[in-house]
Amino acid sequence: MKGTSLATLLERFFLERLMRQRQVSPHTVASYRDTFRLLLEFANRRLHKQPSQLMLEEVDAPLIAAFLDDLEASRKITARSRNLRLTAIRSFFHYAAYEEPARAAQIQRVLAIPSKRCIKALVKFLDRTETEALLKAPDQRTWFGCRDHVLLLVAVQTGLRLSELTSLRNEDLHLDTAAHVRCVGKGRKERTTPLTKQAVEALKTWLQQRSKTTPWIFPTAQGGRLSADAVQRLLAKYQRLAGHSCPSLKTKQVTPHVLRHTLAMTLLQAGIDRSVIALWLGHESVETTQIYLDADLALKEQILAKTTQSGQPPRLFQPGDRLLAFLKSL
Repeated sequence: MKGTSLATLLERFFLERLMRQRQVSPHTVASYRDTFRLLLEFANRRLHKQPSQLMLEEVDAPLIAAFLDDLEASRKITARSRNLRLTAIRSFFHYAAYEEPARAAQIQRVLAIPSKRCIKALVKFLDRTETEALLKAPDQRTWFGCRDHVLLLVAVQTGLRLSELTSLRNEDLHLDTAAHVRCVGKGRKERTTPLTKQAVEALKTWLQQRSKTTPWIFPTAQGGRLSADAVQRLLAKYQRLAGHSCPSLKTKQVTPHVLRHTLAMTLLQAGIDRSVIALWLGHESVETTQIYLDADLALKEQILAKTTQSGQPPRLFQPGDRLLAFLKSL
């Protein structure tokens, strides 16, 4: 049987399936690209062949399983990150199943590689004191400080994702009556998010200082779009500064997504319905918002306070039937 070039199939997968047919986001393309770059480098070390010379049949289930194990051992990635890499590989092999049906047995063995179960940690968020300390950290007398203050304020009051925040353009802002910000988020879903009076005033002040030639709301000094790494760095910087007045910030990992979680928890604790929060954040399903209920200790304490105690000593439940007792013991 004639071998199938991996390079040809992989190029068609990215250009035809992902970018032309499915029209996935640039973020997804970048994530899949990085996965296969790492996989090809591993295959080069293991098989001593250049990536362009590899055949599809050489990238089999044992090689991919070894690659995933190597990522965990050498790069210290989490089970969640491992599963994301496996998702990209599975997507490619689903495509390969249609293009190369003769390789069905090999492809099925790859698709059968299981994901790793991982602990679903409670979401991290900031309380009101920590949020206020973080917002006060930037020096608003400077150009960078003013930009960063408004960026953090908009992030914590709208719950925009990092990519949505850095991609905001002039036409996405409406600062008159019914002020709001428009964005196209995950899954190419367009949504509008209302702005508070505080955010509107801060944005108006910032827009007067910002260069009128750049299309970005939060540009770099050169007028370009802020990168994700730049936002991470400035957030880490202000976390350190805010830690002097709010010591609890020193023990927390503050990321742009933590600011999104903070907004969600603020809405939840204010009594806003889950469906409204899901709509606000652009969640695909209301069930996604369940993670905030799980993390809301204050809500659980309120429920506990409403319970009544009879004052009688607790009694163990005694099943009234031998069969029920047996089932209880399993």
